[in-house]
Amino acid sequence: MKRVTLLCGLLLALTATVAAAGPGVGLHWNACLGDGGLVNKNFACNSNTGTNTLVGTFELGTNLPGVVGTEIVVDIGSAGASLPAWWAFKNVGTCRSASLTLNSTIAATAVNCADWANGAAAGGIGAYNIGARGPNTARMVAALAVAADGAADLSPGTEYFSFNMNINNAKTVGTGSCAGCQTAVCIVFNSINVVPPAPAVGIKLTGPSNGFDADFATWQGGAGVVVGGVTGCGAATPTSNKTWGAVKSLYR
Repeated sequence: MKRVTLLCGLLLALTATVAAAGPGVGLHWNACLGDGGLVNKNFACNSNTGTNTLVGTFELGTNLPGVVGTEIVVDIGSAGASLPAWWAFKNVGTCRSASLTLNSTIAATAVNCADWANGAAAGGIGAYNIGARGPNTARMVAALAVAADGAADLSPGTEYFSFNMNINNAKTVGTGSCAGCQTAVCIVFNSINVVPPAPAVGIKLTGPSNGFDADFATWQGGAGVVVGGVTGCGAATPTSNKTWGAVKSLYR
C-alpha cells in the first residue's frame, strides 16, 4: 500500500512539473490554459450567430524588463487539399472577410493568467496570408503594444494573457453561406516575440508552455492535420527573431 501511495505521489509530482514546464505559448478555446481552456471545439454549423474564442497566452523562461509589445504568429491548416471558404478571412473578396478579429481584453473570469499589459495594449491583425505554408493553410500575423509609460517588467513562472482570437459564425448557413465549417482544422500558436523598445531584440517563444499540447487547438477534431508539409497539429515551424521596429512595420 505504501508503494502504491508513493507511486501516486510521484505521478502527481510529475504531472505538476509538466503542466508548468514553460517557457512557451498556449492556445486554447474559451479560457487560458491554467483556467481550463479546451483543446478542441466542435460546432454543429447550424447557425450564423455566436462567436468562437481562442485565448493566446505565453510564459517566459527568464526576467524581461520594459516590455512594450508583442508580435503574434498563428498558423491554420485544414484537412483536405485547400483552405475552405469558411476560413478565408480579412482579405478583400474573401468569403468571410469580417469574421476574424483580435482583441487584448482579458476575460473577467480569468484567475490563473495575468494580463501582461494591464489592459493597455492596442493593435490588431496585420496580415492573414492564405496559402502561406501550402494551399490548405493560412497564417495570421498580429501585433499588440503599449505606450512607453506602460512598459511592463515580466518574469518567469506566470502565464501571461496575450490575445483573444475571435471567429464568428456569420455566413455558415443559408443564402450566401461559405462552405467548409464542418472541415477539421488545426490552429497552431506558432510564436510570440515579446519585446522591449528598439534596438533591443525581444525574446521569441515557441512550443507548448506545458511541454506537450498547449500551443495548438483544433476545430471539429483537427488533430493530425498537415500544416506546411508536417503531420501533427502542433508541428508548425517557428518564425525568426524580429525587433520591435519590424513588428511596427506591419502597420506602415
